[in-house]
Amino acid sequence: APESLMQALEDLDYLAALDNDGNLSEFGIIMSEFPLDPQLSKALLASCEFECVDEMLTIAAMVTAPSCFLHSPPGTQEIARSRWRRFSHPAGDHLTLINVFNAFKAATASPTRPGNREKWCCDYFLSCSALSMAELIRAELVEILKRLELPISEPGFGSEGNLLSIKKALLSGYFMHIARDVDGSGNYLMLTHKQVAQLHPFSSYYNSRRIPEWVLFHEFSISEGNSIRVVSEISPHLFAELVPQYYFSNLPPSESKDILQEVINHLAPASATKEEQK
Repeated sequence: APESLMQALEDLDYLAALDNDGNLSEFGIIMSEFPLDPQLSKALLASCEFECVDEMLTIAAMVTAPSCFLHSPPGTQEIARSRWRRFSHPAGDHLTLINVFNAFKAATASPTRPGNREKWCCDYFLSCSALSMAELIRAELVEILKRLELPISEPGFGSEGNLLSIKKALLSGYFMHIARDVDGSGNYLMLTHKQVAQLHPFSSYYNSRRIPEWVLFHEFSISEGNSIRVVSEISPHLFAELVPQYYFSNLPPSESKDILQEVINHLAPASATKEEQK
């Protein structure tokens, strides 16, 4: 449909993948080297700047592969949730996926008997095939980065600085996927389309005591009950710092946009000072 095509071109323009003539920019050409969605490709390239490539490689692989969380048999849902909570990261699902992948690699690095991978995954209600596919995807992305001679930073997962860098890289690609809990009960209004969605049951925030107000999400699914999948908490200040102004100005009016505009206005003097210093 023409509307879908125009929306796709607009999204690529927001991601700086197009030049003024509507052709791929130099950055867009590099983005197209990766077999990923444009937003994920942009986030992975941004991680080179923010020095969190190792972690973004894992996130990119995990969200590209099928979901690693299995629908547990009736009567075992609570057991599955208790097992998954061992991997939960307070910052959200993207970091939780890194924990799952790292635990999978550590537990299966030197199997003591055949079928060790399958047993470990079965014990934790995880898909062995999905995690194995994520492993292959990650290895392919590493090869592409090496071929393009892009820097791959050392692992730094766990530090506050690394966590902030990961969020900055994710926001660089997913600033169009921001939602706000408008009533404190998990009803998230998406900034772009003003649709209301709930957390996916596989989210580490689902049924938790603390529901974040502002989140970045990987995808929105109508077929799964208007839910947002792979969700992580972000701060309005971080969003205001990284969002392209021409995208923000095109957002439909909303209370959330007004809140963000106040944050942007508050940051403006500091940004101007930085620009003068530069």
